[in-house]
Amino acid sequence: MPKTEITRADVMAMDDYAKVRAERRRAISDLKRPRRVALGPDATFYFECYETMWHQIHEMLFIEKGGEEQIPDELAAYNPLIPNGRELVATLMFEIDNPERRAAFLAGLGGVEETVTLSFAGETVEAIPEADVDRTTADGKASSIQFLHFPFTDAQAEKFKAAGTRATLAVGHAKYPHMTVLSDETRTALAGDFS
Repeated sequence: MPKTEITRADVMAMDDYAKVRAERRRAISDLKRPRRVALGPDATFYFECYETMWHQIHEMLFIEKGGEEQIPDELAAYNPLIPNGRELVATLMFEIDNPERRAAFLAGLGGVEETVTLSFAGETVEAIPEADVDRTTADGKASSIQFLHFPFTDAQAEKFKAAGTRATLAVGHAKYPHMTVLSDETRTALAGDFS
């Protein structure tokens, strides 16, 4: 059964983490590969799990060196991005290197977080944006990073996990209408997030 929360007891001492950091980074890179889904020319979905968030917390602590005082903030920031056993969670990033092009693109992308769906076996699961902060401004500009939850019913989770299921990830925004079929490797990796 996948873990759904990182506690203080799960956080390594930074001296110990430093010793295994290179090995952990290689392992997390392998884990992330099937959990990364490109959608169109500018968007990438990174489907999160306990392990990706454990790694993120440790990297933040290692780099920022905030010590014990930093730990509660990192747990509060990243625990909501761990699937709860009946959902998938993704970080959606619009990755455009050119600053002028990125600004123009995001200026008309407001509300994009409300248009993301995952369809499979006659079902459609609509993404729900993370409620920590509004990622579309009043003037219609979208953030380049969105955090999305895909809530599943028990029956939907069983259909998604079934071998051979064809799953389609889509963004339905008028300025960025793209969709892609998940590879079987990706669907299988994500199916492991359900308990």
